[in-house]
Amino acid sequence: MAKRIVWSKEALADRIQILDYWYQRLGSKDYPTKLDDTFRNTVQLLSRFPDLGRKLKNQEERFFVKDAYQIFYLEDGETITILHIWDTRRDPEDFPL
Repeated sequence: MAKRIVWSKEALADRIQILDYWYQRLGSKDYPTKLDDTFRNTVQLLSRFPDLGRKLKNQEERFFVKDAYQIFYLEDGETITILHIWDTRRDPEDFPL
């Protein structure tokens, strides 16, 4: 059974920033739309199979790699909370966790 998905404010901001970056860079909504579908499909998969992601060392948070992006989330009972979406091509010093 799929768990309920909750997007944190930070994860929503990450998603919007990533999609806006690609829209500004390419001048088209085609790729950002496809990328958003990828994010949504991946999160749906995680809601059904939350153990797919790897646990962060000594923490309850998990992450799942999809293409160049890491999706960080927390499983709590019947809920999956998406914490962040991180583009792995960015400077790791800027990483919020």
